[in-house]
Amino acid sequence: MVVLTIDRAIVDAILAHARRDHPDEACGVVAGPVSSDKPVRHIPMQNAARSMTFYELDSMEQLRVWREMDDHDEEPVVVYHSHTATEAYPSRSDSGIALALGEPNAHYVLVSTRDPAVEEIRSFRIVDGAVTEEPVRIVDATVDPHAVQTYMFGQSPATVDYECSDR
Repeated sequence: MVVLTIDRAIVDAILAHARRDHPDEACGVVAGPVSSDKPVRHIPMQNAARSMTFYELDSMEQLRVWREMDDHDEEPVVVYHSHTATEAYPSRSDSGIALALGEPNAHYVLVSTRDPAVEEIRSFRIVDGAVTEEPVRIVDATVDPHAVQTYMFGQSPATVDYECSDR
């Protein structure tokens, strides 16, 4: 099973972006070295749709960001967005956006801002419209690069382990 391993600081930046853009959905990418599957650089982007129910990357901003990643020998390891009133699970429009982006190796991360007291983060692979959930391992590299918290679906920050569930 594929597991997304991501640094706590990047998760915190994604959550801060989602909370800042609430009640609109937030979106962005986390870049990493090509073929590394290692997310290292958070790139918040604008939701061109400015919508509470869906997101759309601005085509000019996307072109700029993808060129910048190419110049740094990076690729989008994570494509993320938020849901403002529902669970962090891909909708039909999310699956369509994933197909349009053409990034089958990316982790599609969703966070929910429906309850500010709950840290809800989930990761999925979306290939040819098929959605598969994967575990998220959050590491705190500033404390211990081997310390791991595993998230599969929404929980309070004090809860760290969830079993994999198939949908």
